[in-house]
Parts: sequence; structure tokens; C-alpha cells
Amino acid sequence: MDDYIPFLRPFFANNQKKVLQVRQEQLDTVIPLINKRRSILKNPNLEPNAVPFSYIDSLLDFKVDGHDSVPTDPELVTLCSELINGGTDTTSTAIEWAMARIIDNPDIQDKLYKDIISVVGDRLVDNPDLEKMPYLQAFVKEMLRKHPPTYFSLTHAAVEATKLRGYDVPPDVNLELFLPTIAKDERLWSKPLEFNPERFISSRETTSITGSAGIRMILFGVGRRICPGLAMGTTNISLMVARMVQVFEWWLHPAEPKLDFQDTVEWTVVMKRDSREG
Repeated sequence: MDDYIPFLRPFFANNQKKVLQVRQEQLDTVIPLINKRRSILKNPNLEPNAVPFSYIDSLLDFKVDGHDSVPTDPELVTLCSELINGGTDTTSTAIEWAMARIIDNPDIQDKLYKDIISVVGDRLVDNPDLEKMPYLQAFVKEMLRKHPPTYFSLTHAAVEATKLRGYDVPPDVNLELFLPTIAKDERLWSKPLEFNPERFISSRETTSITGSAGIRMILFGVGRRICPGLAMGTTNISLMVARMVQVFEWWLHPAEPKLDFQDTVEWTVVMKRDSREG
């Protein structure tokens, strides 16, 4: 927040100290691993069982057009952590939201189960089966509409001076869209506060999550800079949900309080009251 509104910086002083401490721990942990990989690339005999290629290899050889320099070690750590965090926290959080919605809606759980069994029968669901399950796909879309992994879209910038609803937007200014507002817009969605996967099956609300069919669901960004992990993320979420619904029946223990769907921001947008809490 203080990066965007500098005069708030004094109020975030303690947070800044914690961030720097965590960052140093991150550097101390990851840089030795990077150096070890450098040594293996120079002399493969050091570790014959090492993987032949890894993500860090491409970063070590990376050069920006027009520049002779390569990424520094701290930059390499950041790039690696973005890949790991972007593919783990967002997915695990989405699965938690999905299972909470399944527990809270037994009729939806029943429809998901029938959708899955109609395709795979008794065998375990696998990746190629997912595209044949329209209700599962609609459920995942509705879950992401109601519970995007972050409040704001990926950052874009104005390429030229623009006027938007009376506001002047200078060129090169960062632009981020507040996703919950889009999800609650009655001009875009019928009864937007309801959790209703059917809206994505046979209505005018059927849409993609890439933004290619209109700016309605852009939680992974839009355009050339759309999140590169979109396909992998949605596949992992769909497969995990499908397997858990296929193998288990889910319900809330009678002694547990009703699920609370209020959210809060940690690394991603998570349930304010953890669904695992008693």
C-alpha cells in the first residue's frame, strides 16, 4: 500500500522491517541452491543424478535485448519465488474455497458427482476427462468469479493519455482493476451475490476467463500479458476438486458452526475464518 501512497509509509514501518527480514531469509536459502546449480551446469559430474534441465537454467542464460547484463542473484530469487508462490498459494486457496462451496451446497455436490461419474464411471478421473465435464467447468468458473485469488487484476499501463469517466489517466500510469466490483455488477451478472454454476452453462452469462469475450472475468489478466499459469492452474483446481468429490462425500460436522465466506488478504484472498478451524 505504501508503494502506491507514499505518505502512508510511516504507518508501515514495522511491516517493512518484517518484510526485509523475510527477504533476507529467502536470499540466504535460495542463493546457495542457485550457486549449486551453476556448479552442476559447469561440471555435470559433480552430481550425475541431477535433472538435465530446470527453470533456473533458462534464467541463468537470460539476457534482455539490448543489454549485456544477466539477472542478479536477488533478481533470480525473486523470479523463482514468483513461479513457486504463483502456482501454489493461488491453487491451494482456490481449492479451499471450492470445497467450502461444495460443503455448503449439497445439491451442487450431487450434480458434480453425477457429472464426473457420467464420464469416468468407476475409474479415477484424469486430466483428459475434465473437458468432458461441463458442470465441473462451470463450477470452477463460478468459484473463481466469487473468490478471485487476488482483489486486483494483474498490472497494466496506459500507453497514451486517456480519459476515463471524467478522470485523466496519464501514459505509463499503473492500472489495476478491482475484481470483486466486477463480480458484483448487476449489469454483467444476474443475481451476482448468489453462487450459481448454472449461469455458465446455458445463459447469456456464459463467458471465458481470459477476457477474450469481454471484460467480465479477468482474474488471470487479459491480452498478451495474461498469466502464463492459467491453463495449469485451472486444470490443477479442476482435477483436485473432481477427485475429492468422486471419492468422498463432503458435509459439515453437526457440531461445527456454519461456514463463513468472509474473506481477508494474506498472500492471496483467503477465508477469514479458516475452514479447518473448529
